[in-house]
Amino acid sequence: MKKNHPIRRFVLASAATVSGIVLLLALKPASDPAAASAQAGAAPQQTAAAQGAPQGGTAQQSGTGTVLGDVVQTEYGPVQVQLTMSGGKITKADAVQAPKGGTSDQKTALSVPKLNQEAVTAQSADIDAVSGATYTSGGYKKSLQSALDKAKAAGGTSGSSGSSGKAGASSAAPAAQARVVTGTVSDTQYGPVQVRLTVEGKKITKAEAVQAPKGGVSDQKTALAVPKLNQEAVAAGSAQIDTVSGATYTSEGYKKSLQSALDKAGV
Repeated sequence: MKKNHPIRRFVLASAATVSGIVLLLALKPASDPAAASAQAGAAPQQTAAAQGAPQGGTAQQSGTGTVLGDVVQTEYGPVQVQLTMSGGKITKADAVQAPKGGTSDQKTALSVPKLNQEAVTAQSADIDAVSGATYTSGGYKKSLQSALDKAKAAGGTSGSSGSSGKAGASSAAPAAQARVVTGTVSDTQYGPVQVRLTVEGKKITKAEAVQAPKGGVSDQKTALAVPKLNQEAVAAGSAQIDTVSGATYTSEGYKKSLQSALDKAGV
């Protein structure tokens, strides 16, 4: 058969067409699985990215939120402080509980706003007692300290490595050092009373009366009352201690001087 014969050209063209169709059919299934695997690979990547976002947000919120301090019972009623924290700093302080009723309303209205402001300014519980509201101030500072302790404990695990760990160790050292603080002299009907405290961190480790009524029956009352008062001050960690029977004036003077020493120590 000649090369240019019409039948020969038809046979060759048909063969070429069939070969092309077979080639296309062979290639198409191979391309679909590749695309499917590419899409399948993209899905886990998007999921991982989506999961990573909330974790980053949680880390940024560390040291942020509200913390409620312990309720501290005072002679005139309970005191409780709530802190609003942002980035580990106090941005707002509120007394959610404070003495009320009678003259306590006036004292609370006078002292609490000042104490709230000082807490934000000082960023600690080392704030001054408001004159005329000693018990409220003492209770406020204790509740404030407990709120700060809770906030520190909540955020302590996230930053306890590397150089921050060394900083934590050095900052803990002053708390272990003993301090001696002497209260103001409290004059009583039978003589002056003055208390001196030994404080380690925020705890009273020793209390003693450096001045107490003396002479005549006062010697006996002082010998009876002062050791008990010293012991109760250490046990209570505050000025909320019982009056010793038979030594009322000495006991009251002791408690006033004790409270002033606690205020100076920031306990």
